[in-house]
Amino acid sequence: MDSREYAFEGTTPEIHGYAHVSQEATVVGDVTVDANASVWPGVVLRGDVGPVHVGKQSHVGDNAVVHASSVGDHVMVGHGVILNDTSVEEGCLVGFNSTLSDSTIGERSIVAMGTVVPEGYEVPPESFVRGMPASVTPLAETNIDPESVFEAYSSGDYTNLAQRHDDLFA
Repeated sequence: MDSREYAFEGTTPEIHGYAHVSQEATVVGDVTVDANASVWPGVVLRGDVGPVHVGKQSHVGDNAVVHASSVGDHVMVGHGVILNDTSVEEGCLVGFNSTLSDSTIGERSIVAMGTVVPEGYEVPPESFVRGMPASVTPLAETNIDPESVFEAYSSGDYTNLAQRHDDLFA
């Protein structure tokens, strides 16, 4: 089944044939969802004042709002996240209920649950971001094993789950 997809001022969303977009998601305007990406129930992708891009094998969790933002390849966006005019680069994990506005998150970074990243933040690659407002620590200076975190939240697992969901509606 198709999501709720809407054109906006002549621009229609482009959803790759191998992407999973829940029928309970809302996709508006200048939105591109790449191959093997998944967009889950309650998600809003709003490309009305700027484009939205969801990269290959990236996943946007339930009830997230993505407005005029870019999500790179192999990114996990947790449930309830708000991305506004933000770029999340390849291989990142954005924890549940985080809010990011007018910022850039460098590749292979981890944003902790509930973090608020205010306007203008430029997070370097391989960083750990946490707090309200956010503070940034290089991953190498933490006790976090990024490989185990990325493995635990593997985008491949969500790709397989999305395919199982698609089978429900086949």
